Amino acid sequence: MNIGIIGTGNMGSIVVEALIDGKAISPSSMMITNRTISKAMQLKNKYKEIRVGANAEEVAAQSDLLFLCVKPLDVFKILDEIHPQLGREKCLISITSPISTGQLEQKVSCSTVRVIPSITNRALSGVSLITYGENCSDLWKVRVEQLITKISVPVYIDEKVTRVASDIVSCGPAFFSYLLQRFIRAAVKETEIDEKTATLFASEMIVGLGELLKQGHYTLPSLQEKVCVKGGITGEGIKVLENELGDVFEHLFQATHAKFKEDLDKVELQFSNH
Repeated sequence: MNIGIIGTGNMGSIVVEALIDGKAISPSSMMITNRTISKAMQLKNKYKEIRVGANAEEVAAQSDLLFLCVKPLDVFKILDEIHPQLGREKCLISITSPISTGQLEQKVSCSTVRVIPSITNRALSGVSLITYGENCSDLWKVRVEQLITKISVPVYIDEKVTRVASDIVSCGPAFFSYLLQRFIRAAVKETEIDEKTATLFASEMIVGLGELLKQGHYTLPSLQEKVCVKGGITGEGIKVLENELGDVFEHLFQATHAKFKEDLDKVELQFSNH
């Protein structure tokens, strides 16, 4: 199976690297392109057998399965260029959350899937969020699941939870990276520990936390209970979090959903114009 990737920015590059390093496909089976070709060439320098297409149309023509990894407002322009190359026997995967499989199906005749990846997929871990188009063939459903399973845990989501699922799975690593950095900076500010040591401790702590959950030793509540001994120091820290966090995460989801609605409106306007 030949796989094409249109768009090798941050997430496009992660998809390429994860698919190859996860042995989902061989580099020789992949053709990539990017608006700035030099970005695609950086991946070819790393994986010598990857082919680089001159443009999106060439990659679409050479691919059985095509990943579209571009910004939402660029999707329909590219679809206008490549749809003649996407026959019914092929499959198109978009990684863009504001664009539904229904919108894709109105533009192309092939099977369609939306796969929302996460940066954690680069470590062949985490979740990928999958929504199949109404007309996606059973054969492609099987093939896509087999592929995504090599780099992540595939989870099928309903359209109505797209944003919140993306917030947790895809945006979550950035949110918690920010919180961890604030945790480290506070430790440095309030105590005599240096930043390098605090960063090492915090990084290894979060890796260990992930392993505890992955291996099934604890759930999140049971882990907190195990560490938070009654009358102990951890409990005093938890009290501060309870008092000062307030509605910060509620506000976070409100903000992301408002931006998502704005993006949906822009996409819908562009969709109607193409």
